[in-house]
Amino acid sequence: MSKFLRAVYGQVVIALILGVAIGMVFPETAVALKPLGDGFLKLIKMIVAPLVFFVIVTGIAGAGDLKKVGRVGVKCLVYFEALTTLALIVGIVLAYAVQPGAGMNVDPATLDAKDAAGFAKTATDTTIAKFLLNLIPDTITDAFARGDILQIMVFAIPFGFALALGGETAHHVVKVIDAVLHSLFRMMGFIVRLAPLGVLGAIGFTVGKYGIHSLAPLAMLLVVFYLACLTFVLVVLGLILRGAGLSIFRLIAYLKDELLIVAGTASSDAVIPQIMGKLEHLGISKATVGIVIPTGYSFNLDGFSIYLTLAVVFIAQATNTVLSTGDLIALLFVSLLTSKGAHGVPGSALVILAATLTANPALPLAGLGLVLAVDWFMGIGRALTNLVGNCVATVVIAAWERDLDRAKAQSVLSGDDDYLAEVAAPA
Repeated sequence: MSKFLRAVYGQVVIALILGVAIGMVFPETAVALKPLGDGFLKLIKMIVAPLVFFVIVTGIAGAGDLKKVGRVGVKCLVYFEALTTLALIVGIVLAYAVQPGAGMNVDPATLDAKDAAGFAKTATDTTIAKFLLNLIPDTITDAFARGDILQIMVFAIPFGFALALGGETAHHVVKVIDAVLHSLFRMMGFIVRLAPLGVLGAIGFTVGKYGIHSLAPLAMLLVVFYLACLTFVLVVLGLILRGAGLSIFRLIAYLKDELLIVAGTASSDAVIPQIMGKLEHLGISKATVGIVIPTGYSFNLDGFSIYLTLAVVFIAQATNTVLSTGDLIALLFVSLLTSKGAHGVPGSALVILAATLTANPALPLAGLGLVLAVDWFMGIGRALTNLVGNCVATVVIAAWERDLDRAKAQSVLSGDDDYLAEVAAPA
């Protein structure tokens, strides 16, 4: 018991239970706890930008074979597209198998379209051309100030290549950057110790503001969504990871601290630094981790993809809108485009859902209001599935590149490995 209480995951579990209890019994007090969650997320975001930058730069500069870096990037995109398509299909199949919206008989004319219109306007402002242009930062400092991971990558990748080709002088720069990176990981270890407070504030606010009762009207949608995510993680990702010689259950156990933090904050951003450190500790090279994880956070959103097609079909069923086979095929292709780059867009799930609904005139945009009440709770499932999906992607691509130390990975996943103690220890 004492070991459970000392561990971060044990403290986070207790914080989750306390947050729910306070939210139900003292809702006003629970809402006032929101700054704890916001503060924890701000501490994490404070360190994410420089950490991602240094990991990518040192990874590429120390890779030796620059062609390998290019191969990893191409394999990332191929893998991401394949898994995103599969996740979108899982959402459609389960939506039709269970039909969570059937029988609701909602008249679209009775829905309040005001909120939906706001998300739709944001969606139309986020075109593919603007997304591509936004990959290029206006200035280097602007990308770091806003914590835009993709923009930081656009700067970090060529900088890493420049250092790799820079000879002895560049080698000294890489050594300095590597020393800074180790200090950042140690600092991250200190911040993660505050995770229970952040989770207490975030979950307490959610339950206090919306209440457990707010889930009742859309309980079936939530059940189907979490069933879809669980099926995707344990079956699809489990089989893929088994091909790399590892167990999905042991990987989830290894990531339990991070998954609990994500469950409490509904944000996978809160664990980017820890995840990158843990994957390196698993026996994957810094270069592979530095390319796959940041790219995956924008292009490999498995949980978000499941949500997108499931929500669209749910809205169609709830409003008795018939979708033809052609409509479903169009939905699949539109979703493949709209789901990219959703990370980092404020209210991204609802914005991208609005964009997807707008692309099909048969679907009522006002139907977006049907999922607003449970979006936060679905956001937890999206973030958890996205996180596991990106960790599996990193392991699989590393194995594909023969860049995974399987013996070390098996040892780490099988043993009682105190990763936080290692990163927090003096160098």
